[in-house]
Amino acid sequence: MAKNYGDMGHLMKRAQKMQADLRRLQDELKDRVVEGKAGGDAVIAYANGAQELLQLKIDPDAVDLDDIEELEDLVVAAVRAALEEAKRMADAETGRITGGMGGMGGMPFGL
Repeated sequence: MAKNYGDMGHLMKRAQKMQADLRRLQDELKDRVVEGKAGGDAVIAYANGAQELLQLKIDPDAVDLDDIEELEDLVVAAVRAALEEAKRMADAETGRITGGMGGMGGMPFGL
């Protein structure tokens, strides 16, 4: 029976290490930047691994005052692409730490 407690202790240590690694990763992801583009390079959105939009660049040639709707669509597409790339990066890094578990019972870890 004592062996079961040892196994539980080992499991708890592993869980604590994983939680610490995930917290560290969360901090690191804030410093990693990805980009999403639309209309070639007409609109470029930059986001970090925490899925926060950091910057938006718009080529002045992409601005047509008679067709603002097209520019709006390009902005949305670039932001969406950047945030999707940030999520893919975060998911890949998180999976590396969790071994693909994704969280307890499919639920994300509360960090």
